[in-house]
Amino acid sequence: MRTAETQRKTKETEISLSLNVDGTGNARIDSGVGFFNHMLELFSVHSGMDIALTCKGDTEVDFHHTVEDVGIALGDCLKKALGDKCGIARFADRVIPMDECAALVAVDFSGRAYLNFEADFYGKVGDFDLELIEEFMRAFSSHAGMNVYIKLLRGGNKHHEAECIFKALAKCVQDGVKIVSDRVPSSKGMLE
Repeated sequence: MRTAETQRKTKETEISLSLNVDGTGNARIDSGVGFFNHMLELFSVHSGMDIALTCKGDTEVDFHHTVEDVGIALGDCLKKALGDKCGIARFADRVIPMDECAALVAVDFSGRAYLNFEADFYGKVGDFDLELIEEFMRAFSSHAGMNVYIKLLRGGNKHHEAECIFKALAKCVQDGVKIVSDRVPSSKGMLE
């Protein structure tokens, strides 16, 4: 079983997270941030991964610490659950629409973290600052050891923009971690 758990406690957040890569998309999410819960639930459902998350953050300040630290915890769990990455597909890309919007996402589970984020996210959905989506993606990709390329191909409603990005990322992660062989997918013989 490709599973992992983490506990993260700082002066700003207290997080408990468990992940089953080979799950059924069962999401039990309580980050304390409604819109972010919705995005993480979409990610869980469309990646097929089971995610159980509770987070108590200093949301009276704002949502930044919660969103970033959840990205760190989720990335740490994914990296731990994948182990040496033997047999994974490694690469994946998807274009996913959401009504009038569409996003392109590509991933490489190389072990070398990099985020390219091309979407103008300013303003809010409800009380959620949209610029935090890039902060989540940076923390997640960095701690998972993933190269992640995100491009919003067509914008529109900000909720739809965020949703198509999270869904495209979820499908890429699902495709990239799929077991397709019995070897490490690298000419070096290892992925770090």
